[in-house]
Amino acid sequence: MEQAQNENRRDEVRFEVIKAQEVTFGDKGDFIEIARKKAITSDGENEFISLSRGYTMEGQKRFRKGKTLSLPVDKDVVEGVVESLKKVIS
Repeated sequence: MEQAQNENRRDEVRFEVIKAQEVTFGDKGDFIEIARKKAITSDGENEFISLSRGYTMEGQKRFRKGKTLSLPVDKDVVEGVVESLKKVIS
């Protein structure tokens, strides 16, 4: 029983937004949130970059399930993704 409680505590993850920006598009309140976040567990912390698609409904921001991409906080990886996006859009 005690082991199960300890496993549940280890599984608890708290997310903290360090910095975020939004890119709005369309005419229905759609947006993409680009954020630097921190996942905090009893075992430690992990920072990452997330791209999440969302929308505004009744004045509140909502996020679409399954529409999130996480990247490591690594300058080379982020620059590679940005350059690839530029190439794909051209």
